[in-house]
Parts: sequence; C-alpha cells; structure tokens
Amino acid sequence: MFTPQSLGVALVMMITSAVCWGSWANTFKGVKNYRFELFYWDYAIGIFVVSLILAFTMGSTGHNASSFLNNVHAADGSNIVYALVAGVVFNLANLLLVAAIDMAGLAVAFPISIGIALVVGVVLSYALQPKGSAAFLAVGVACALIAVILDGKAYGSLVTAGRSASRKSLVTCIVSGVLMGLWAPFVTHSMTRGNTLGPYSVCVFLTLGALLSCFIWNVYFMKHPLVGKPVDFSGFFHAPASGHIFGLLGGFIWGIGTVFNMSAANLTGVAISYAIGQSAPMVAALWGIFAWKEFAASGPRAKAYLTFMFVFYGLAIFLVSRAYG
Repeated sequence: MFTPQSLGVALVMMITSAVCWGSWANTFKGVKNYRFELFYWDYAIGIFVVSLILAFTMGSTGHNASSFLNNVHAADGSNIVYALVAGVVFNLANLLLVAAIDMAGLAVAFPISIGIALVVGVVLSYALQPKGSAAFLAVGVACALIAVILDGKAYGSLVTAGRSASRKSLVTCIVSGVLMGLWAPFVTHSMTRGNTLGPYSVCVFLTLGALLSCFIWNVYFMKHPLVGKPVDFSGFFHAPASGHIFGLLGGFIWGIGTVFNMSAANLTGVAISYAIGQSAPMVAALWGIFAWKEFAASGPRAKAYLTFMFVFYGLAIFLVSRAYG
C-alpha cells in the first residue's frame, strides 16, 4: 500500500485533494440541459469506480497485511459500517449544498456550508485523533474560515441588488454544513479504532455508502426537489453521452482527491488532512476568475476580497502543515 512517508509528500497530496475537491463541479458546468439530480448518478458511480481502481493499484502494492484486500479481511466490521455511514452522510450533505446554491446563490450557500463543515469536521476529527499541535491547528482553521468568508464576500459583490436569501435556503445551508463536517469523524473512527481500515479501504466503503444512499437521497430529491420541478429517471437514459462522460469525470476527480486526502491522513491525522483539503473554495474561486470569467466586470472591492482570501488560505495551509511538526 502506498502512503506518504514524509510531510512534503503528504502536503502535496493534501493540496492535490483540495484542487480536486474545488474542481469537480466544473464538469457539471460543462453539461447543458442535464439536471443535477440525473448528473449525480454518473458522479456517484464515478467516485466509487475510481476508489476501486486506486485500491487495487496504489492500495495493493507490496501485498502485505496493509494491502487493500488483506486490510478489508482484517478490519473490524464496525469500522466498515462507520465508513459506509460516512458516505451516506456526505452524500446527503453534498446534495443539500447544491440545492442551497440553487436557492440562495453561491455567495450565501457556499461560505455558510463549507465554513460550518470546516469547523465541525476539524474539531471532531481532532477530538477523536489528537495528532499534531492544537494551537497551530486552531489558528490555521480560523484563517481558513476567514478565507471562506472573504470568498463569500467577493461573490456577494456580484449578486444583483435586492436579492435575498430565504429562511428555507439558510436552513438548508446550515444543515448541509453540519452534515458535511460530520463525515470526517466517522472516517477518523474507522481509521483509528480497533482493527482499522486503511486509507484505500476506507475510501472504497465511503464511496460505496454514497452510491447506495443515492437510492434514498437522490431518488427523494428527484421526486421532491428543493429547486425546480420533479424529474423522472427516463431523463437519465435520454441524456447525451457527454452528460454521462462529464458526470463520471466529475466523480473521478472528487474520488482521486478523497483517496489522496485519506492517504495523507495516514501520516498527518485526519484533522490536519481534512483542514487543508477544505481549502477547496480557493480553488473554486480560481476557476471562477480565470475559466468562467465570473469577476470580469467586478469592482475593486471584489478584487480586494479575493486578494485577502488567497492570503488567508495560504496562511491556513502553512499553519496547519506546521501543526504536524
């Protein structure tokens, strides 16, 4: 099983995970006339398939006790259940986040949800696995949270005058954020208690839980969408091939990021790895600026927010990496 043996390699893997987590949604933006609830089936299949591929390649080197299949056989059944539950929780959080963005816009939904997720995930993961300096980690998390807020402020400067967020959308943001922060502690438990799951094994069961829960969460939202009209399964089979390809690609991108994050966590601890991975909003902002030209007509205030956002995320990554030392 390949895992990083030095902080430098682990840091590269954690930053890569942030790039992946902040980039996968671009695949949906490349699809036309394909509802997210249908796109999400391809995405869920993609995250599971790429986790399996990496488990049987990177996770099976050496063929020793830590390799994927040997690890699965040796792990406690309860830890497998914890990883599956993590996937179920993540999937619901992710669906709610997308619905909240549709209702309130990125400027409101993304900072609230990811900001809450960052605090909840890091604090609970550190409580379960107190690895690294609590002081550095706390200040690093605070800097990342400030960066998320600044990111929201920058996007908020582009929102049309008079637009407001409904109570329903704000509640959806909050619930999404809490749930998004809760899947990491489940993963931490499965990787630190009893006969543990390795990073590749935990990702396989995490993504399997997400895929299986689509038959509950995604089917429900197809019938009772928070935004738009109900959508039928027939739309999935009549979708263009490009829609399915982009959906699978989006799942592959997110899945690679997650495997890298969990592999790095094997050295640094989940709290540190998760915190750096959650710098994904900075990556999403870069896509918005350079690829989608979202700030082409922005004023100096938006650009100032963006500049300070990058500064605080840089500080966050530096401080959290120092937490390991």
